[in-house]
Amino acid sequence: MTDVKVGVFSSIACRLGEGATYDPATGTAWWFDIEGKALLEKPTDADEATVHPLPFMASVLAVIDGDRQLMAAQDGLYVRDRRSGRLSLHRPMEAENAATRSNDGRVHPSGALWVGTMGIDGEAGLGAIYWYRAGEMRQLYPGIGIPNSICFSPDGCIAYFTDTKNYRLMRVDIDPDNGLPIGEPQLFFDHTSREGGIDGSVCDAEGQVWNARWGSGMLDTYAPGGTRIGSIAIGASRVTCPAFVGQSADRLIVTSAWSGLSDAERREDPDAGKTFVLDLPVKGRHEPKVLL
Repeated sequence: MTDVKVGVFSSIACRLGEGATYDPATGTAWWFDIEGKALLEKPTDADEATVHPLPFMASVLAVIDGDRQLMAAQDGLYVRDRRSGRLSLHRPMEAENAATRSNDGRVHPSGALWVGTMGIDGEAGLGAIYWYRAGEMRQLYPGIGIPNSICFSPDGCIAYFTDTKNYRLMRVDIDPDNGLPIGEPQLFFDHTSREGGIDGSVCDAEGQVWNARWGSGMLDTYAPGGTRIGSIAIGASRVTCPAFVGQSADRLIVTSAWSGLSDAERREDPDAGKTFVLDLPVKGRHEPKVLL
């Protein structure tokens, strides 16, 4: 897959682009600049994204219905009015801990949201992964450094996640009816070479996991059995999160970041922070709606 054409979906250079998702009802891609405290919105046929400033760092967006979205932010889950942008706190999440913020997350087919928290400076062990569904929240995995790669198999029976700090992509059996674990996490892929860190992932309709590898500029593909079966070079070193876009979920966009790069490194990585689109037909899936 090394000859795949990679184009620029948005030329806005995010300090820390993350949390890419797509709403098929409106034909719109959404993603965040976490450190820039902004939400970006781009219909797939628009020339460029619209930037919505936020009052805090946020990282995950899920559709509730045609009018509302659920946003994971620095101190909790917020309901966002899609048209006005008005935010209202729905459920606190580590609101008492000013040292943490939200990070990666996705919605399970049952409507459950898995969402991670982490130290604002990426400190080891300060974060956790939570499950939220229909007003109930549970902490699933504490002691996480940088939670990432949260995604689910098409049948809703497997969840994937990682702590980017330990280079191990995990899988765990879950209840397809509610998205809760029913077993202990098992190793899915051991990234022993440490050529970059395992960042955001998404699972396609065939059960393959597509992962953005931070620091390497690569989008890797893993078969359901845990074998890496392909890698695609992206136009920035710090790629962060893929998402399927289009009415048939047959394209991929990938966010990236320039956070942490020196001036010299940014000159060597001129597209850092932009969002990319792959000229690669895929059998993707649209994100489910979250059950508020």
